[in-house]
This record gives sequence, C-alpha cells and structure tokens, in this order.
Amino acid sequence: MKRRSLGCLLEVLETLLLTLIVFLVIQLFVAQPYQIQQQSMENTLLPNQYVLVDKLTPRFDDYHRGDIVVFNPPPGWASDDLGTPFIKRVIGVAGDTVDIHDGFVFVNGTKLDEPYVYEGQPTVPSDPNHHTWKIAAGQLFVLGDHRADSKDSRAFGPIEESTVIGRAWLRYWPFNQFGVLPSSTQPAASADTPAPNATPTTKP
Repeated sequence: MKRRSLGCLLEVLETLLLTLIVFLVIQLFVAQPYQIQQQSMENTLLPNQYVLVDKLTPRFDDYHRGDIVVFNPPPGWASDDLGTPFIKRVIGVAGDTVDIHDGFVFVNGTKLDEPYVYEGQPTVPSDPNHHTWKIAAGQLFVLGDHRADSKDSRAFGPIEESTVIGRAWLRYWPFNQFGVLPSSTQPAASADTPAPNATPTTKP
C-alpha cells in the first residue's frame, strides 16, 4: 500500500510539474494575460479589463498600423515603481512620417479617420514645436486612444520594437465583453509611395 501511495504521489507531482512547465512556456512564448491599469485606451479598453497578449505571431508577422500593443515603457516613463507595461495603438511603422496638426494625425500625408479616439478629443502634440516624426527601422509610433490622458510617442518619441511584449488581440474579462479586439484598416498611403498633395481621409 505504501509503495502504491508513493507511486500515486509521484504521478501527481509529475503532472503538476508538467502543467507548470507548459504554463510557463505558454506565458513566455505564446500568450499572456494583461490587466488594463491605465485610462489611455478609453473607451476601447477600460481599466480593470483583461486582455490576452499574443507573443507568438509577432515573431513571424510584423506589427501593423492599428495594432494594439503592450510594451515596456522607455526609461523614466514608468507609471509606477513596478514598471507596469503600457498599452497603446500603433500609428506609424518603420519608414512612415507621422505629423500631428490641426487636431488630426497624418501618416505619410494621409489624414487618418480614427473612430476609436475618445469622443470629442482632438489630437495635439505634447510640444507644439515638435509635431513631426520620421519612424526609423525597428521602431513604432504609438498613441493612446484617449489622447488627452495618454503618455505616448508624442512625449517620448517612437518606441523600439524590442520593448514590445506582444499584440493585444482578445478581451476576456469582463466576460460579457468577451471578444477579439477589432483591428483597423491601414492608411492607403505607404511609406514607399509619396502622398499626393490632397489629403484624403482613410481609416488607419
């Protein structure tokens, strides 16, 4: 009986250890939960909601305009002593020129139609004298959807892709708001094609 009990105990321990290893592997390389702790993505994402962050597909698929990403803030910009990651929306990718003026965002000369922005809020630069950014290779320009309450690339500039943890893609709590986060269409003007003189409106 003692040997049988010992064998059962070892099986339980092995199962628990294997479960822990699988959980850690998933957390490190596949996906991890993230709790919204800031107001910068209202009303797309609200404080105390939970999203699942995809860490796998960015390994073989570049980030795109409109993606919502979780990243480690630049040095000196952490909102607490724990260095809680930020969550923002990608507006510009490598090669893009982002310009903010007249309350709107322009990417490569194309004015963005941004229905996700907090209602009634214009987009203004943190420094009126600095409103244009050229995004270098390996960088992303990110903004919060709640533009009046967001520390983002307007203040600290483009972020390095190496600081990005992953792409937020699924809201799983509260359960009554469960669902895949909607993605946005990218601007028509590309970094490789000069924008025309006109500035047509398109979705980001």
